[in-house]
Amino acid sequence: METTDIITIDTLAALIGQPLGVSDWYTVDQANVNCFAEVSHDRQFIHTDPAAAALTPFGGTIAHGFFSLSLLSAMFETALPPIDGVTMAMNYGFDTVRFLSPVRTGKRVRGRFALKSLNERNPGQWLMALDVSVEIEGECRPALVAHWIALCFVDHREEKAVG
Repeated sequence: METTDIITIDTLAALIGQPLGVSDWYTVDQANVNCFAEVSHDRQFIHTDPAAAALTPFGGTIAHGFFSLSLLSAMFETALPPIDGVTMAMNYGFDTVRFLSPVRTGKRVRGRFALKSLNERNPGQWLMALDVSVEIEGECRPALVAHWIALCFVDHREEKAVG
């Protein structure tokens, strides 16, 4: 499935239990990690001080786990095609998030998405549950795995229960 194609909610529903797509690669550079540290007020040296972080088992600075998690929205945009009629989508929450491997600054990461479920919560409001893995280029273990839930608002939708 090309990420430029537009799919319908019904087409998406037929993909429950299947992989949906893989995002583009994103470079986790020190400048972005520093910006995240400022915004989040988490300025721990393992994220912001390359000299001090070099003396740790990480051998250098690493991204905040929440920084890696925050990239999911951007990753989602490049991994899946647009859904016809979706006027807005928002985070609904996470059932689980596990940070498995540190992301060293300078590394590239990408997201791998599979559709767990899709249910119409209210007319035109769809809960989409995704299993997500954030891969680190050249490494065996992912940075994180998560069960992510998004709420999609769909216009011009027939009433139909899916899932």
